[in-house]
Amino acid sequence: MAEKSLNDLPRELRVLFNKGNDAMQRENFDYAIDLYNQVLTKDPAIFEVRKALRNAQFKKAGDGGGFLKKMWGTASSQPMVAKGELALRKDPAEALQIAEQILNTEPTSSGAHRLVVKAADALGFPRTAVMSLDILVRNSPKDKDIAISFANKLAETGEGTRAERILADLCRLYPTDGELGSALKDLSARKTMDQGGYTKLADGSGSYRDILKNKDEAVSLEQQNRQVKAEDVTEKLIKEGEARLKTEPANTKLLRSLGELYASKKQFDQALAYFQQIKDTDVGGGDSALDRSIAETMTKKFEHAFAQLDANAPDYAEKSAALQAEKQAYQLAECQKRAERFPTDLQIRYELGQYYFQAGKISEAIQEFQKAKNNPNRRIQSMSFLGQCFARRGMNDMAARNLQEAIKEKPGFDEEKKELIYVLGSVLEKMGKAEEAVNQFKLIYEVDIGYKDVQAKVEQSYGGQG
Repeated sequence: MAEKSLNDLPRELRVLFNKGNDAMQRENFDYAIDLYNQVLTKDPAIFEVRKALRNAQFKKAGDGGGFLKKMWGTASSQPMVAKGELALRKDPAEALQIAEQILNTEPTSSGAHRLVVKAADALGFPRTAVMSLDILVRNSPKDKDIAISFANKLAETGEGTRAERILADLCRLYPTDGELGSALKDLSARKTMDQGGYTKLADGSGSYRDILKNKDEAVSLEQQNRQVKAEDVTEKLIKEGEARLKTEPANTKLLRSLGELYASKKQFDQALAYFQQIKDTDVGGGDSALDRSIAETMTKKFEHAFAQLDANAPDYAEKSAALQAEKQAYQLAECQKRAERFPTDLQIRYELGQYYFQAGKISEAIQEFQKAKNNPNRRIQSMSFLGQCFARRGMNDMAARNLQEAIKEKPGFDEEKKELIYVLGSVLEKMGKAEEAVNQFKLIYEVDIGYKDVQAKVEQSYGGQG
């Protein structure tokens, strides 16, 4: 998985992100944090959203409250840090979410930021790692190990000049430290045309200057206002990567990078071929993140096939339905295999429950969601799905209990909570509890009159009065 830009944010998540920005302008930091976290739960790779979340966390905390408060906060977060370390082994994305839970209330927590760095490294999120390493350096300015890690990660993201400056400053403080001197020498010798710099250019966050071998050439190009297209960079990256692959055939990181590059060019079969090469190695055989990347690439392949259909063709409906059925069958079968290989991975159980639900296999979906709700990051969503599953079976009392429990555990009043309340109201309607149902719809009406059909439902309950 690679970090993404805001351009990759789906419409429904962009709506949440924009609402978060609006909440920030109103200084409603709690609501902003909740909205940004919702976006990152569904797509943890959007760096700009994580950056906005970090800003909201610091704005909420203010000046932090001094040394004793900071120490108390750090101590109180240790159980969550330990929980994140355990999650890191199986699901780095879950570990990242746990770290954010800590940072929501203690944005300077060194334990949480160390967890972010480890999870970000596992997920291939270098800019996310840089953001936390920056804070770790501020917390421990004389820790040379952190400084070296920070400098190396800066160089990976194309900020080689800043990286050298940080290590040079430390070398001046500790002129006899051989490890610092060696680190600075290695950093200075690193080729500026490295993979990290190209990655930044490809996603639009870097500059061509950072990756050219000749800095004078970079200045010349900038003066001429020449624009470098991401597509050209991708082609160059692929050629360079495939040339390296001839001498480094077992480099799984390089194979993964090539797979992602081909996927970005919509050459999905070639991308999948590189992912399969990783799977065939001893390392790739037990990599759940790799399996998820393959599944995501296949899904994109189906979506691309949909986009190629002619909506005006007489057989459009038939072909579209066939593709949709093929896509759902693949997703279900693939997720079943992942669940068999990683039976304790509750994130996979949640995904499998969703696919069973979409396929109308309600009993199977219930079984998976009952397991998935033990994942703290999927608990509320799992209970929501359980409520919908029971409702489809006509077990409305059980549906209502699960939905009520989910609502009780859900803080704030965001889009997810509105949906939970709306579904609960609909279930209560089916149970013949009209007054209780309307009371649920009123909760939404008071904050969002335009949500679905709550206006009609609530105003109808008053019999047209007023």
